[in-house]
Amino acid sequence: MVMMARPSATAVAYFSMEVGIDASIPTYAGGLGVLAGDTLRAAADLGVEMVGVTLLYHEGYFRQHLDSKGRQAESPVAWHPEDLLEPLSERVTITIEGRPVMIRAWRYIVKGISGNTLPIIFLDTQLPNNSPWDRALTDHLYGGDEVYRLAQEIVLGVGGIAMLRALGYRNIQAYHMNEGHSAFLALALLAERVRCKEHCFLAEDDIEAVRWQCVFTTHTPVPEGHDQFPIALVRRMLGEDLTRLLEESHCLLNGTLNMTHLGLFFSRYINGVSMRHEEISRGMYPQYPINSITNGVHALTWTSLPFRRLFDFHMPEWRRDNLYLRYAISIPVKEIRQAHTEAKERLLAEVKRRTGVILDPQVLTLGFARRAAPYKRADFFFYDLKRIENMVKTYGPLQLIYGGKAHPRDAGGKAIIQRVFEAAEELRGIVPVVYLEDYDMDVAKFLCAGVDLWVNTPLKPREASGTSGMKAALNGVPSLSVLDGWWIEGHIEGVTGWSIGEGWEPESDPIKEIGSLYEKLERAIMPLYYDRPDDYAAVMRSVIAFNGSYFNAQRMMRQYLHNAYLKTVLP
Repeated sequence: MVMMARPSATAVAYFSMEVGIDASIPTYAGGLGVLAGDTLRAAADLGVEMVGVTLLYHEGYFRQHLDSKGRQAESPVAWHPEDLLEPLSERVTITIEGRPVMIRAWRYIVKGISGNTLPIIFLDTQLPNNSPWDRALTDHLYGGDEVYRLAQEIVLGVGGIAMLRALGYRNIQAYHMNEGHSAFLALALLAERVRCKEHCFLAEDDIEAVRWQCVFTTHTPVPEGHDQFPIALVRRMLGEDLTRLLEESHCLLNGTLNMTHLGLFFSRYINGVSMRHEEISRGMYPQYPINSITNGVHALTWTSLPFRRLFDFHMPEWRRDNLYLRYAISIPVKEIRQAHTEAKERLLAEVKRRTGVILDPQVLTLGFARRAAPYKRADFFFYDLKRIENMVKTYGPLQLIYGGKAHPRDAGGKAIIQRVFEAAEELRGIVPVVYLEDYDMDVAKFLCAGVDLWVNTPLKPREASGTSGMKAALNGVPSLSVLDGWWIEGHIEGVTGWSIGEGWEPESDPIKEIGSLYEKLERAIMPLYYDRPDDYAAVMRSVIAFNGSYFNAQRMMRQYLHNAYLKTVLP
């Protein structure tokens, strides 16, 4: 029997600018949105009384098109919300730039493994009552200029609170802001509280009351990654009353509204998304008590069918309790190899279907798929093509599979993709390199499960957490990664994978890191893979037992429950 919490019983409202719940619902751009989807799935699995709130993007993020040189072009995503989501009859109206903007809602039901469900509410301004510009506010994810972005964040935060009230959600104990995009929800809660008072003036206890309801997660370890708006624009878009509340709360910085600072200011519990990210965030915001809850991925979603069957046989409780994956350490390595062989065959068949390229299932296959941003250094592996050529002659063949989109306005990210294509051409006949176009959740499921080694080369200290290596770990795929983000916690040299570099230095040294990357491949990984395959499979088994059992969304959600949500009720 399906059990769905009544709105009045809902304990947590989870707000996120993007949510990746299904590849056919293109309301996500990358890791942040996929994490939000995994968080909501884990909450449903554990029976947490939660509602998700996000925006509905009629044209999605974008479709990626790559020509033979790796030059990226974009087009809108064609999809029909009415085929996948339930339309709701409620309408709310908020004010943006002095105009009334009407918002409708769509609902998607997330089903947990035990029959529990929770709703995701998608906000939509594409209504005939609105002006053409306002109708377009829910067209594009991360599109437009700062005016468009500010208006979207007003819709999410202010409109999201209004819609929850219209839908009957009035007894929410915790409001979780997944990044600063949704921080206007705190302002809406403050305005709601002030309006209920006999005298409409702001007092310190009003701020404290809102603070006790709010949880904030920051994902960005660099200052330039946080949305900031000049106060003149904020006043124009929000209106005088809400802007005055911001000013009276003293949460503006030098005439600027920093959305991360707004979320921090109005939250009782604040966390980064890894141990290292907590350290970075405390340095950026020393006036706030920042904790850490390391990210995790939804195990059932990201475990491939061959490994699901293997886990079901050996550890039938793993779906209900991911900690049982610890017992994977007892699975015979022969069965690990068999499951991985099937996952790899599925990946290579998908590569052939998408590109026409036939890859060799016997060859050590490296995977790299991240948002194409300069700091993620997708082209880093190709630093020394001559050494790569000598490597494959001496130690055995390699093949590489890439994926990832660059933001339409990120010229540096687009250039990175082109450099991967250029290197692939120079290595033609020596090392096959495939770049999978239009990377999404469906492609990720094939790639994370089917490669033999997951490569990650971010520039320190910009990797707040990272989750792609966690998805690979659930399928027994070890990582070769820079020691940043989650990998500092998940890395055991030669047991769960290998580090690029030997220490936790706060800044990257590219020359040392590329030397380490090549040396680990030549002296450790390739000999192990080709000469001692059972020993390589033992590493794969350890990855599941040590990393898969911990870096999952069930563990993450339990930490949020005990450390954040259950402490947000006023004493």
